[in-house]
Amino acid sequence: MRVTSGPAIEKPGDLAAILTNLGNFDVLFIDEIHRLNRSVEEILYPAMEDYALDIIIGKGPSARSIRLDLPKFTLIGATTRAGLLTSPLRDRFGVINKLEMYTVEELKQIVKRSARILNTGIEDEAAEEIARRARGTPRVANRILKRIRDFAQVKSDGFITKDIAKTGLDALEVDEIGLDAVDRNLLMSIIDKFAGGPVGLDTLAATIGEEADTIEDVYEPYLLQLGFINKTLGEEWLQSLPMTISGSGMSDVD
Repeated sequence: MRVTSGPAIEKPGDLAAILTNLGNFDVLFIDEIHRLNRSVEEILYPAMEDYALDIIIGKGPSARSIRLDLPKFTLIGATTRAGLLTSPLRDRFGVINKLEMYTVEELKQIVKRSARILNTGIEDEAAEEIARRARGTPRVANRILKRIRDFAQVKSDGFITKDIAKTGLDALEVDEIGLDAVDRNLLMSIIDKFAGGPVGLDTLAATIGEEADTIEDVYEPYLLQLGFINKTLGEEWLQSLPMTISGSGMSDVD
């Protein structure tokens, strides 16, 4: 299996080198595939349809195209911004699946496995505590686990108990539902400064000192999943339900 990412493939020649080095029935995984530039993307079209690579030799009137056969391979593309995929590329994929967030139980098993790899002891309740605050994402769960491991090594004997996990998570300002300081700042800005919205994405980004792309890619999906914000046409945001926000979490207001 060959793994790469859209931003890493800068030129058509980069992709051509990857494709020609694949073996029969290999799998090519491209993360953030929506970030492929158009000239690189066009190289994929004949590769996906005919297992072939079209190369232009020469310039001007004397230029000619030759076609190289490629081994049969499977292409998997991953993106959190499916709307940014061009129609020609999206339509060439035979299967399009949407992955859901991991459950707490699934994340708990991932945390326990990662702890074994890190040679770190952890209680079941501590693993569950980390899993509940991991935003449904294994990458976040593993990142939090490593920081809690560091915390346990400094504050205790290195074994992660539920109390150590909760204390460490509080120190990281990650609350009971996985919101961090930026999430809470974002929500409070919508509520306090814009009367619950709507507010433009760029305006909101300037208000909290974050890039608009960061808000859209990192914070928006989880807040939408929780139902704490709504997104309307024109990149506007709405507060979706009345709530109180504190450093330790959120609760509905009757």
